[in-house]
Amino acid sequence: MSEKLIENASEEMHPIFKIPMRKMPRHVAIIMDGNGRWAQEKGLPRIEGHRNGSKGVRSVITQSAQLGFECLSLYSFSTENWKRPKHEVDTLMGLYKQYLIEERPTIMGNNIKLRHIGFEEGLPDDVIKELRETSRMSANNTGMTLFLALNYSGRAEIVGTVQRIAQKVKQGEISVEDIDESVVDHHLDTGGAPDPDLLIRTSGEKRISNFLLWQIAYAELYVTDIHWPDFGEETLTHAVQDFAQRNRRFGDINSKK
Repeated sequence: MSEKLIENASEEMHPIFKIPMRKMPRHVAIIMDGNGRWAQEKGLPRIEGHRNGSKGVRSVITQSAQLGFECLSLYSFSTENWKRPKHEVDTLMGLYKQYLIEERPTIMGNNIKLRHIGFEEGLPDDVIKELRETSRMSANNTGMTLFLALNYSGRAEIVGTVQRIAQKVKQGEISVEDIDESVVDHHLDTGGAPDPDLLIRTSGEKRISNFLLWQIAYAELYVTDIHWPDFGEETLTHAVQDFAQRNRRFGDINSKK
């Protein structure tokens, strides 16, 4: 038997997908889009789309943990979303509070660690309270890390990262010459986590909308026309299978996997 065949025979396979583990994404990021369009297509108020969209979050989080992802990042509310009608924003904030309370058993039962990325400033006090409590409760969990992007901006995250590094330079903790990509990575909101391998966007839009701008430099993109309330285990499975077929070269002429 050739060395190549021996290597392939001993390669660890994913127990569910039956594909090599090296072909699985470690970190999946999702732009959850299309709640309003889903509702409008059904002749319902936009807020009903948000309510139905929140129901699908649980199954996607649970499936992601069971599939063995190291990290899952969900883009829930951007700093630009405050421009929406007040009654819609108020209802969304109520849904976030409800979610953070009701999903604690799911988070704890699946050994998930919740980390908030984005600004607390501007969020309602009751949302901040429940966000902190869920993060505190899950802080020692050792399974998948769930990054909840709430009141988040990719550009603002980079600005904040630059400010934190500049402050350390000012205090003499690091020198300008010490600053490299690893230093920037460490000071991001997602510091310590691998960069997303796969970025999924629902509802057919082909833009990244100010999400994880630094981190997705080499992420594979998967866009589906399915609106977020209809996104489920089947669509996530298809996205992962599609990812496994990609030839990721990271600027080289040969695949790195």
